[in-house]
Amino acid sequence: MASFPVNRQKQHHTKKKKDKKGETLTVEDLKFLGLQLLSSRAHINNLPILLSVLSPSSPANLVLESLISLQSFFLPLLPEVPSISSLSQKTGAEEDPDAFYSSWLRARFDELVNSLIEIAVSYTSVEAIKDVALDAIMEFVKQEKEGRFNSAIYHRLLKSIVSNAPSTHPLLNLLAAKYFKYIDIRYFTYTSLDKISKDCNSTTISGTTDDRKNNLQNPGEETESRFEVSIRVIYNILSCVPPLETLDEQQSHEMWSQLRLSPKDESNKSSNVIDVEADLLGSKMLSTDRIMKKFKLRFTKAWLSFLKLPLPLDVYKEVLATLHQNVIPYMSNPAILCDFLTRSYDIGGVISVMALSGLFILMTQHGLEYPKFYEKLYVLLKPDVFMAKHRAGFFQLLDTCLKSSYLPAYLAAAFTKKLSRLALSVPPSGELIIIALIHNLLRRHPSINFLVQQQVDDLVNGDASAEGDDFEENERKSNADPVVQRIKHCIDPFNNEEANPLKSNAMRSSLWEIDTLRHHYCPAVSRFVASLENDLTVRAKTSEMAISDFSSGSYATIFREEVRRRIKQCPVAFYRETPTCLFNESDFPGWSFRDQPLGVEENGNRVEKITLESEDRDVKRLRIESY
Repeated sequence: MASFPVNRQKQHHTKKKKDKKGETLTVEDLKFLGLQLLSSRAHINNLPILLSVLSPSSPANLVLESLISLQSFFLPLLPEVPSISSLSQKTGAEEDPDAFYSSWLRARFDELVNSLIEIAVSYTSVEAIKDVALDAIMEFVKQEKEGRFNSAIYHRLLKSIVSNAPSTHPLLNLLAAKYFKYIDIRYFTYTSLDKISKDCNSTTISGTTDDRKNNLQNPGEETESRFEVSIRVIYNILSCVPPLETLDEQQSHEMWSQLRLSPKDESNKSSNVIDVEADLLGSKMLSTDRIMKKFKLRFTKAWLSFLKLPLPLDVYKEVLATLHQNVIPYMSNPAILCDFLTRSYDIGGVISVMALSGLFILMTQHGLEYPKFYEKLYVLLKPDVFMAKHRAGFFQLLDTCLKSSYLPAYLAAAFTKKLSRLALSVPPSGELIIIALIHNLLRRHPSINFLVQQQVDDLVNGDASAEGDDFEENERKSNADPVVQRIKHCIDPFNNEEANPLKSNAMRSSLWEIDTLRHHYCPAVSRFVASLENDLTVRAKTSEMAISDFSSGSYATIFREEVRRRIKQCPVAFYRETPTCLFNESDFPGWSFRDQPLGVEENGNRVEKITLESEDRDVKRLRIESY
């Protein structure tokens, strides 16, 4: 019986030489080899055979059996397995059998981890095997350093997920569902992503920048590179990691690593920065305030490194759309994002619209100064903004930015007139937003209410109140002014193409565009424009309109509102009363459509005359039918 294991082992060696992937092995063979390996160190040569089975191309049942045996073998030995740094410091390891065995065991353990990561990220692996492989990797992350978090293995896992981007979405979902609830895993996720983003930025930024420019210039010919796919995976991981909410002193934070250090152990910590961070993060002596501070610092570094990458256009837009909610509130110093947001705001178009939310938060809450903010905001008012995907947030921020009572009159007038001109070229849903915005602007800034009732004579003779020579001189100057000449010829002096609000001549114009909306084909617009007829200078009688009620409008919402309206009198296909004429006099002022009493007898018996004429027509009709 003693020679059976040896013969069995030789038989397995022969099979391994025939097929290194272990396809000729059965589940019973692997189970027997695993039992031998766990029973005695004399069967340590079974370890390479079991490792050879761990491959994405191997059958799932063989991979599972080999994985169970290898995990059961290595978990108790992890404290004895030396680290790579300790092996490099030792000299004469070839002469010491124990050191040689430890080095060999370390190499096999690294081979096991690499095989597990390869199985986890491979698209050919079964989902159940991926789940088991991920659990085994995370157990090694938890147990290898005597309970401290092994950030090196975890970093290799995340790097493989990013590198094998197309096939790692199921694995990322498993990782987020099972392990992102632990604080230390979230912390070291940010640490690893910071390193991965820096490595990507330093190695491939030169080539991807040119590709990104070509994709922006030729969107129809866009080809997504492997590097862009990796950037998407990094963003997905950052989005999946839940931010650390405010911690109370009595709140227990759930940790994946189990070690808790005492103050005596802090002097014996490793010189490795990651190890020191792992120790401090798991220490009971660390206050919640310090945990929050360290967590925010890692969160900030990870996002800053990611934002320095050449982001694809769709990722760029998605980041800008969620930055003010998911990133800025949890950063250690949100003002660091000012360069990124100002560059995005200067691009123009939809990118500027989406960058406005984050930039507004930095200006109002973190003291950012942006001198040309209103000029850039004025340029963004174009018809395509009313069809943009994120128009609701933009118009709410626009209303908030124009709320200050310290806003100059020329600036408030320029925005009001710009919105009024846009009312001629936007859909009805956009016109409702414009009316609401103009209503709020006129109510907040009484100094621009002259735009509602300003007449041409007031504009031309505005400076003609002087007498004598002053009157003649002012008249001569006004005649030489091209703006006044345009006003005399009933031409609006407002320059819609001017980017500078100060030079737009909005103060010399009027809101005649809004008056045209009284006869708009959409009933909702023609009814709503009547709200501007009220005296908005009396603030006690009026109230501001909530832009959020109109900012998400569309043709569908207007149609639904019209269908829901209860109409007191609806149009019908018949006359409620017998008409006395073909047209009403109110339809054509100055015209008369009453009956003319021609051929009436002197006694005024018009009814008899009509009756006789109708009888004559009936006789004529009978004669024609008889032929």
